[in-house]
Amino acid sequence: MSGSEGSAFVVVANRLPVDRIVAEDGRTTEWRRSPGGLVTALQPVLQAAEKGTWIGWSGDSSHIDPFTLDDMRLHPIPLDDEELRNYYEGFSNASLWPLYHDAVEQPIFRRRWWTSYERVNARFAERAASVAARGAVVWVQDYQLQLVPAMLRRLRPDVRIGFFLHIPFPPVELFMQLPRRLEILHGLLGADVIGFQQPLGAQNFLRLTRHLLDMKPKGHSVMVDDREVKVESFPISIDTASVEELAASEKVTRRAKEIRAELGDPRNIILGVDRLDYTKGIEHRLKAYRELLSEGRLAVPETVMVQVATPSRERVEHYRTLRSSVEREVGRINGDFGQVGLPAIHYLHQSYDRAELAALYRVADVMVVTPLRDGMNLVAKEYVSSRPDGDGALVLSEFTGAASDLKQAYQVNPHDLDEVKAGLLRAIQAPESDRRKRMRAMRRHLRGHDVKHWARGFLTALGVPETATAYNSGKIRETFTT
Repeated sequence: MSGSEGSAFVVVANRLPVDRIVAEDGRTTEWRRSPGGLVTALQPVLQAAEKGTWIGWSGDSSHIDPFTLDDMRLHPIPLDDEELRNYYEGFSNASLWPLYHDAVEQPIFRRRWWTSYERVNARFAERAASVAARGAVVWVQDYQLQLVPAMLRRLRPDVRIGFFLHIPFPPVELFMQLPRRLEILHGLLGADVIGFQQPLGAQNFLRLTRHLLDMKPKGHSVMVDDREVKVESFPISIDTASVEELAASEKVTRRAKEIRAELGDPRNIILGVDRLDYTKGIEHRLKAYRELLSEGRLAVPETVMVQVATPSRERVEHYRTLRSSVEREVGRINGDFGQVGLPAIHYLHQSYDRAELAALYRVADVMVVTPLRDGMNLVAKEYVSSRPDGDGALVLSEFTGAASDLKQAYQVNPHDLDEVKAGLLRAIQAPESDRRKRMRAMRRHLRGHDVKHWARGFLTALGVPETATAYNSGKIRETFTT
């Protein structure tokens, strides 16, 4: 399907914004909206658009017909087991992910992974070409689909193509390690607008076009043949109003009081909420907490830590190793410093719904967000927006994109354990007036720089202000995520 009967606005992402739930009888199936930063950011945009379509992997290898849910047209893309191993777990998450995150873990390169990555990207591009109306806007998302813009342009030169990278983009010296680096650059340059979380990512990309392709970028753009490609930063954010409304609700307020009581009503509750990923700095954070307990600068039961570690990519070896390491450290901390019925740390390796997360944010005196490298980190923004009392303290890694937006957080270098320890103590011991002043400034910033601001900026740069205007006044559903 293409032309006038197609979709005027198409999102292309690795995953659909829904999960398939199979009932106990094994036959009845329903679809539910899934958690995740990308879903939170894009669902309101898609719902506000006319004839909006989302293309993504369904979660398994079965062929599923397109369907509609929550005012979104969903087009599932199947991936078989081999493609899941090679395209997703292989090239996307064992090659690109660590390389783009400053090689926190050593990237692995396998030639068969590239073949699969190329084949799957072609499948996504072909589906987008088939569903897009003439002159449509197609917004491609993230590192798994970096070849799609050029592939789609060859198939449908009439459409406007945007690409947004949700993770960091590495400096020249790191990117140069990547096999097939030229194909990646040419793939991205098929877009009309290439968006990054931070200005440094955009600068890194433009430097690479000069270094590898002998192009001559000027300002925030580069010419590809006779076509201008804009390369800019668009820091992503959250649906601030929706998060604030949920956090202030009676249900969440009541649950927050229950959680504090269940934790023994300590003076200080420290909270971490992360995907279980080696870029998130969970091990460093736990070690800093253990040293503070060992030195007597923090003590149980007046201080307790809660660490939520959402399961992630558990078929990948790096992640299985990380889980074992984290769980050993948690056991060591509780063995050395916990008391009967009063553990020093509550470790929760599971996912939570948005209301329970909001209650955890409400009850946390100190939120610790200390990734070693992160494109943005929406958890930090969710915590700030979940504090209707205007109190609370955010300890934030300076290597997150959020650090540029939340300048009033207690910022630390997560690679420096002494600095993480000092940041934790500063946050815990800060006068209430200081905490409130910082929180007030961060909440004010997020209200003016929410997900609508992000989408409006990108779509305007893409040359579709009418879509941005429709989004700005369109129907916005409640969204909340980790």
